[in-house]
Amino acid sequence: MDHTTSLNARASPRAITATSLAISNASGRVSKLDGGKRGCAVFALCAATAIALPAQTFTSLFGFDGTDGLDPQLELVQATDGNLYGTTYLGGTGANCTLSQGCGTIFKITPSGTLTTLYSFCSQSGCTDGLGGYGLIQATNGDFYGTAPSGGAHNFGTVFKITPAGTLTTLHSFCSHTGCPDGAYPNGPLVQATNGDFYGTTEGGSVIAPCVDSCGTIFKITPSGTLTTLYRFCSQSGCTDGSGPLAGLVQAALVQFGG
Repeated sequence: MDHTTSLNARASPRAITATSLAISNASGRVSKLDGGKRGCAVFALCAATAIALPAQTFTSLFGFDGTDGLDPQLELVQATDGNLYGTTYLGGTGANCTLSQGCGTIFKITPSGTLTTLYSFCSQSGCTDGLGGYGLIQATNGDFYGTAPSGGAHNFGTVFKITPAGTLTTLHSFCSHTGCPDGAYPNGPLVQATNGDFYGTTEGGSVIAPCVDSCGTIFKITPSGTLTTLYRFCSQSGCTDGSGPLAGLVQAALVQFGG
């Protein structure tokens, strides 16, 4: 019988080492699971298996209190400096945030559990820096890239870059034209391809009837922020090609993308 690690779909982690998992979860905690290479965890250890597992130790590394973030999203990424980086959808101290629970953060946490808030969204007037972080990747240049599903110059989400020291740059604000032909509401992480560019999806945005503003796109963006819309969903009759993607992309061995 195959035994795999099972986690909540909104917070699926990546293996940090062969015997350790770091978990960012919607209950507001960052946790670590040590011991065997395999187990079952949904914010807590689940040991329902047909064979005996090595001893497991579940450690809560950090609990968010709101000012440092709330509702962490997606997996953490372990950077080349050995620390873990992630985002929260709410919380933070953005000076221009009008939401009672905050507008989200970008954070760093050491393997031992010391957390540093690198950035609070809606720190800029009108939330042009984005609202609600939705995952990070570390690029080959050492900086981190990610998406915010709301906020930006047009309030339809952003693609951003942030340095390990916490300097954030908005690379693109979605829905820059009527009908949002460049997409709207990015709800998945980016992937950096072998050509150095980043690829991702948006849940909304289209100029194809009957899906104006709502059917979604696949896009490419350069590290400097030049965005190209590669595909608009619902291009086929009856939307047989799908609509409204809610996940990112992976690059296959054939240098093609599937989401």
